[in-house]
Amino acid sequence: MITPLLTFSNKLGLFTQLGLNLRTLVAVCQSAILKIGQSIVPAVGLAVSIWVLSLSAWADIKGVRLWHAPDHSRLVFDLTQVSEHRVFTLNNPQRVVIDLEQAKLKHSLTNLPTQKGPIKKIRFGQRGVGDLRVVLDLREPAVPKSFLLKPNASYGYRLVLDLYPADRAQKKHRKTLPFDRQKRDIVIAIDAGHGGEDPGAVGHGGLYEKHVVFKIAQSLNRLLQAEKGYKPVMIRTGDYYIPLRKRNQKARQVNADLLISIHADAFKNPRARGSSVYAISPKGATSEAARWLANTENRADLIGGVGGVNLVDKDDVLAGVLLDLSQTATMSASLAVGSRVLKEMGTLGKLHKKRVEQAQFVVLKSPDVPSILVEAGFITSPKEARKLKSPRHRRAVAKSIYKGVTQYFYDMPPPGSYVAWLKKHRQSTQDYVIASGDTLSGIAKKHNLSLSEIKRLNELTHDRIRVGQILKVPTT
Repeated sequence: MITPLLTFSNKLGLFTQLGLNLRTLVAVCQSAILKIGQSIVPAVGLAVSIWVLSLSAWADIKGVRLWHAPDHSRLVFDLTQVSEHRVFTLNNPQRVVIDLEQAKLKHSLTNLPTQKGPIKKIRFGQRGVGDLRVVLDLREPAVPKSFLLKPNASYGYRLVLDLYPADRAQKKHRKTLPFDRQKRDIVIAIDAGHGGEDPGAVGHGGLYEKHVVFKIAQSLNRLLQAEKGYKPVMIRTGDYYIPLRKRNQKARQVNADLLISIHADAFKNPRARGSSVYAISPKGATSEAARWLANTENRADLIGGVGGVNLVDKDDVLAGVLLDLSQTATMSASLAVGSRVLKEMGTLGKLHKKRVEQAQFVVLKSPDVPSILVEAGFITSPKEARKLKSPRHRRAVAKSIYKGVTQYFYDMPPPGSYVAWLKKHRQSTQDYVIASGDTLSGIAKKHNLSLSEIKRLNELTHDRIRVGQILKVPTT
């Protein structure tokens, strides 16, 4: 009586190892049970039959979400279990078809934001025995890319479909943005971590990291926009996901002088608290250098900013030396600006780490853009979650980052930048005696300074001035 059951078990293991699909596996299981027949006691046969029937259970689609990013749209299906799928396109009219094996749709498709983006309408229907077909009617041709995601802390199994414009330019080389080499703006890339399908850490009270860090990023963006000589660029401008590699690629594409990635830490111990700042580790830089030198597309790119070095025509030894020099300078700058930011963050409360830490975060691995990752606090701490939920505290976090960054760049301004020009001319100052009717903002504008610049030049902590007070202003 045991032999047929062992034969059945061996076949099951073989088919599983071969990776055959669920339908084939179930068919084999059912066939094996028929062959076992009366040789198994009824109780065992019943148990095996129930187990086989459970294998053939359908995957329910219990949720569908649609996200729009500037360069693609993402459609996500929440599944109760893994379902094999196939994706293909049809023309005249343009459609994308998704076939899911043994699946049922148990969620409405009527409330998805199809008013914009490539998807005009979504249709579905059951076909065959248990299969589900979803059809996306498109406004314009699109290139689909699909993949399955395993469960995480926030979601179960997910089928993800990304739609990219079919005619988008595949720009493989770094952009050379035109700008005045004299008195140019310092470009700051601001990366709000996570987004879209990736909520990041979920804090006390259901607070999502992706929402908190985006608000901080927006505040930092506004502060830098108001500061003459700086040009902030938001890596993501809404609630959508960007792969980690693409984040530092975007920073390189805009010729960023600095990338700031903003996060909110999480830990299993709710008592963990405090801010921290990270730069890339030497080990992380070494692994990235190897990846760059092994990749022809990377070597054809520029390092060192506008007018930098192209490695494609260099031999391996020289390319390695040039890349090492670039990375060494980048890491040094990252640690320096990180120290300034960390010092300012310390004025808000306890620091989790009192020095800039180094780690192998992918987002920090650009070889020629100084990059820091700021952990604004522990979102898993009830006390810090309440602070991170406060708009006032988020603005204070943004201001501390802003102050650390602008202090660093005043000390180490990029050649040809407005800040470098300003620093040169500030070395020659003259006295300005405040007269009746003067305002600090008016004096700043008269001498081609921002309000924060004239306050910094005179070490002022407020906007109040009095008649007869003497301020320092540039001679030109």
